[in-house]
Amino acid sequence: MIEPLFPPALMLIATALVVPFVQGRIRSALLLLVPLLTLTVILLWPESVQLHANFLDFKLTIANKTTWSTVFGVIFCIMAFTGNLFALKHANTLELSAAMFYAGSALGVIFAGDLITLFLFWEFMAVGSTLVLLAAGTQQAKSAAFRYIMIHLLGGVILMIGITGYIAENNGNIAFVRMAANLNADWYIWFILAGFLINAGAPPFSAWLPDAYPEASPSGAVYLSAFTTKTAVYVLLVGFAGSSALIFIGLYMVFYGIIYALLENDMRRILAYSIINQVGFMVTGIGIGTPLALNGVAAHAFCHIIYKALLLMSAGSVLVQTGKRKCTDLGGLFQSMPITALCGIIGALSISAFPLTSGFISKSMISSAAAYQHMEVVWYLLLAATAGVFLHAGIKFPWFVFFQKDSGLRPSEPPLNMRLAMILFSFFCLGLGIYPEPLYALLNKPDYNAYTLSHVITQIQLLLFSGLAFFLLLPMMKRTLTISLDFDWVYRVLLFKLFNGTQNIIASIWNRFTSGLSLLAKSFSRSSSPDSIQYCFVRWCNSTHGMVTVSLLTFSFMLVLYFIIK
Repeated sequence: MIEPLFPPALMLIATALVVPFVQGRIRSALLLLVPLLTLTVILLWPESVQLHANFLDFKLTIANKTTWSTVFGVIFCIMAFTGNLFALKHANTLELSAAMFYAGSALGVIFAGDLITLFLFWEFMAVGSTLVLLAAGTQQAKSAAFRYIMIHLLGGVILMIGITGYIAENNGNIAFVRMAANLNADWYIWFILAGFLINAGAPPFSAWLPDAYPEASPSGAVYLSAFTTKTAVYVLLVGFAGSSALIFIGLYMVFYGIIYALLENDMRRILAYSIINQVGFMVTGIGIGTPLALNGVAAHAFCHIIYKALLLMSAGSVLVQTGKRKCTDLGGLFQSMPITALCGIIGALSISAFPLTSGFISKSMISSAAAYQHMEVVWYLLLAATAGVFLHAGIKFPWFVFFQKDSGLRPSEPPLNMRLAMILFSFFCLGLGIYPEPLYALLNKPDYNAYTLSHVITQIQLLLFSGLAFFLLLPMMKRTLTISLDFDWVYRVLLFKLFNGTQNIIASIWNRFTSGLSLLAKSFSRSSSPDSIQYCFVRWCNSTHGMVTVSLLTFSFMLVLYFIIK
């Protein structure tokens, strides 16, 4: 056992600051060894040890190891290592440095024992993820990064309001503990919950995720898929376990992701919507709130990071080798990219919770928890959602990218480092599915066996019938060059046009009003001598100073009149 002298997050953040100043093998060694060293520190760190620091009048808990933070910390380090391996040869310096800062900030959030430390790392994470997106260097990425940071700054402001209210109402108590019990009593708890849910991709701000992630570089999208939404899952798991409202929010996210993924033509947008769908399963489990459900949430977050990164690595490899991302432009790639295709299929089976894959041993814990709590409607909806996942990610993605009508493209396999990253995560997907005990050992000792005869048969039947439905409805599944409008159309287009329209109407009314005053002033000036008081007043009214004064007096009069009437 070792006791760290500083939070593990700082190891990755310090590496991020060093990366721009080193090159070649030294840079590669840092990017690969530091995440593994951080993982070792987390595993050897005693659970009872905390690190504290003083800030103003507060005693911060800058590092606090718990069962849940250990689970998330382990997978974040594994993800940082494998993401760096995948990005090693083609990512630019900005992306590699930003990715390490991003991963370190995410670790800072999950090990934070107080709300102030959590908030600081939460905002650092928004900066790091935005830089990862900007590193793609395209105009689309820059525009998406601007919209992305605006949403996350909004979420940060909402979270700050909630945290400030919480500290004020609790006599300076800043400990990050379960808050669900006070959800209906204290207004500021709702602000904290809303701030967390925005990062989770919950409605009505779900659209930021499929808007931003597909515009990142092939490796940037892999990093982005892992940290932001999963840190949101972690803080919801700690702070709001058992909040029944999360069941409804989670189910909405589940089916929202499925519907939009089925409509989508862009392979990376399919997988981006699928992230929302899978996080919806986790949010639903948090709402159920039983020990089995919470263990299922942590296990599913662990497995989801692996198979979602694997799917995005597969899609990113196709993008690197072909330069194309639309399903209508792809097909038949299994002939020249068999390793990429096989890894993509393993990821697709895992996300579909196929037996002997990681998704099966984690997702089933959440649905079983709903059944044990006699939530029959929730159980049936989660079962239906599993079939929907198999349609859009389990079959649609690999079929249209690798197996549909031959596109004539014959790209080679991606570079060795990218293949090794995909093979490693494929091994994890199959290894955890076949032998889940190492993952279960990290959890709160769940008494659960996924491989019961009834569960295996039910899952296989469900997936086989879903596959049959896909191929029977294949003509309807074929995508065309269309655009799917999401909720962000309301604030990006509708509200923008309403604002501009209102502004134009007000400007038109003001121009007519000032034109009328000008004409009136000219008529007065013609009938007045230059030395008269009337003539001087008209000249003053025509001046900028006079118009501003008249406007202020008019506004003041209307304000006084409003309060009198009211």
